[in-house]
Amino acid sequence: MASVPISPSGTEQRALSMRRFNRFYTRQIGLLDKGLLNSPFSLTEARTLYELAHHEQSTAVELCKELGLDAGYLSRILRKFEKKRLIERKASPKDARQSLLSLAKKGRKVFQPLEARSTEQASAIMGKLPPAQQEDLVRAMQTIESILVPSSAGRKNTERTYVLRPRKPGDMGWVVYRHGVLYSQEYRYDERFEGLVAGIVAEFIENYNPARERCWMAENNGQIVGSVFLVEKSKTVAKLRLLLVEPSARGMGIGKHLVAECIRFAREAGYKAMMLWTQSELTAARKIYQQAGFQLVAEEPHQSWGRKNLVAETWRLKL
Repeated sequence: MASVPISPSGTEQRALSMRRFNRFYTRQIGLLDKGLLNSPFSLTEARTLYELAHHEQSTAVELCKELGLDAGYLSRILRKFEKKRLIERKASPKDARQSLLSLAKKGRKVFQPLEARSTEQASAIMGKLPPAQQEDLVRAMQTIESILVPSSAGRKNTERTYVLRPRKPGDMGWVVYRHGVLYSQEYRYDERFEGLVAGIVAEFIENYNPARERCWMAENNGQIVGSVFLVEKSKTVAKLRLLLVEPSARGMGIGKHLVAECIRFAREAGYKAMMLWTQSELTAARKIYQQAGFQLVAEEPHQSWGRKNLVAETWRLKL
């Protein structure tokens, strides 16, 4: 009797997809070449040089943790670098058992063209794509990073910069799209929530009063990572709406900054109070509101967007 092939489970199928992507990506950026970027260094050696180049001083323990390497493997790499006079060691003033590692002058000279070629390679890949697809690609990479290593967004905040800017054409579509995607992924809200957001955005555009209302967009390394709206509810009360921060940018203080901008503008515009409407399960946002001085003034159970047992909250801040 012939055997019946067993189809892989959902998890196995997704694992196969991940392996296929890994094979594609390693070919795409040349990780299978003998030397990375036509250099004499392997990928691991190049990553070690990168960490040393971007930190004035590091210990072997810190490098092991950052690179996820076995201590013995890293020790062999460092000995090779010392032999080639690429790195320097100095005794740590805090712990005589540890050495502080840094790139020597020769090491920096060797690393500079490697860094330049890496940037050129990434630019060449991006340059083949239209701007919209470039943004999609970067957003997809940020999503992968935030899912696989949730703490990565906050681990190197000092290396990341962000700016808040006024809205421009195309931003409103981003706000609706990202609300729809993220709230579906994180809270299982269905497309009716995206419809609600689209209505709020449409109303803002149709009735926009520049003297009394604002929308701020947060950008990190040229990519949109957050948004917030301040709209007029009455002559004395402003309403904060649609606060959103991308998973890849959480932990950087962007949400807190966006709320602070709303409060600052509301005071300058002459409002006496601010209010907002949110859900009890949005714990990160609620923490930001509490820290900014908002007080919970009303709660209401409801069923919306394909979810039961939701609790809507109204918060208020006296200006």
